[in-house]
Amino acid sequence: MVERTPRRVFLFPGQGAQYPGMALDFLTVSPAAKRLFETASDCMGQNMETLLKEGNEETLKRTDIAQGAVTLANLASAAYLEEQGVRASGAAGHSLGEYAALVSAGVLSAGDCLLLVTERGRIMQAACGRLAEGGAGMAAVLGLDPEQVDALLSQWNIEHLYAANYNSRRQVVVSGSASALAEAEKRFKEAGARRVLALKVAGPFHSPLMADAAEEFAPFLAKVAFNDPRIPFYSNVSGKAALSGAGIKELALKQITAPVRWIDEEETIAASGADALFETGPGKTLQGLWKDTGSLLPCVGAGTVEEIDRMEA
Repeated sequence: MVERTPRRVFLFPGQGAQYPGMALDFLTVSPAAKRLFETASDCMGQNMETLLKEGNEETLKRTDIAQGAVTLANLASAAYLEEQGVRASGAAGHSLGEYAALVSAGVLSAGDCLLLVTERGRIMQAACGRLAEGGAGMAAVLGLDPEQVDALLSQWNIEHLYAANYNSRRQVVVSGSASALAEAEKRFKEAGARRVLALKVAGPFHSPLMADAAEEFAPFLAKVAFNDPRIPFYSNVSGKAALSGAGIKELALKQITAPVRWIDEEETIAASGADALFETGPGKTLQGLWKDTGSLLPCVGAGTVEEIDRMEA
């Protein structure tokens, strides 16, 4: 009997997963990762090995630094996995993580991906700077399900407050102005939220407040060729598999201002016949969100050499 090839889906984390020293372990074992570090250094105009070795948490938290750094770490993890014979049968990324997923799916080259996230990070950092005068950011609402959060937002109609990340049945992230977030924190707690946590981010991502950034990014995006995916690529904007390069390019622009529908993506992936999920990049956030689904399908860490070497290829 011919054995079926395992279906493995690579899940790539987004901004916020970064930490000093991430991905440096791949440099000594992976020729592909070494090349990625060189490409990323050229794109970002600084030595990424030095940055990740010497940069502190505050430096790496900057949007214009974090986007390139996290994408590099994601791509290095995927490159080493593939060198060990573990290949993706599907790819998805949370927020910024979508760009590494586009490389795994064959939609973008690694070079084009790193150029795009470098420009995207610069533009979004500048946009956040313009919004900083009045204050704006994001907060995680814990203990209310997405339907409750949507109903409350509709009922309250607080100006400049938006659902930004539908992360799990127990966690929805909202974006908004400082005053809107302060009002929302009080109201969500009154409505039964267990906690409302301000996130350490530079601005109100995945909301209409980032419309200027999307408009500025559009010309850069337009210059880059997007191929049709060679394996299923799952979109934050739709929560479904996207089938064409042209359509994915449109989604990449919408993603800056549209909410991340991660719950829908997880449901789509679970129904796809996948055998295993790998969090292909730094941290354990996506493993935690997957655990919240209650699925018995495993999601394991693949963000370090040690984690990947423990796997059975």
